[in-house]
Amino acid sequence: MPATMTFDDLKAVMSRCTGDAEELTPDNLGTAFTDIGYDSLAVLEIASQIQREYGLQIPDEAIEGMNAPQDVIDYVNASLSAV
Repeated sequence: MPATMTFDDLKAVMSRCTGDAEELTPDNLGTAFTDIGYDSLAVLEIASQIQREYGLQIPDEAIEGMNAPQDVIDYVNASLSAV
């Protein structure tokens, strides 16, 4: 299980989930998923992939709060540091 999630880690997960993560750049980590072309189904798939790869349980309420890529990184890193 990785110790932290970086921008590159998230981009790799998003790429595996959607086939393309070119829209994600370090400059738009705070931009809403919907504004960079990801719908709620894509976010669910990203969360599911992270749960498998990182061994985390992500509750639905947490997924609903993941509105931007930075939210995902922050949640995963906080969860990993709490383990």
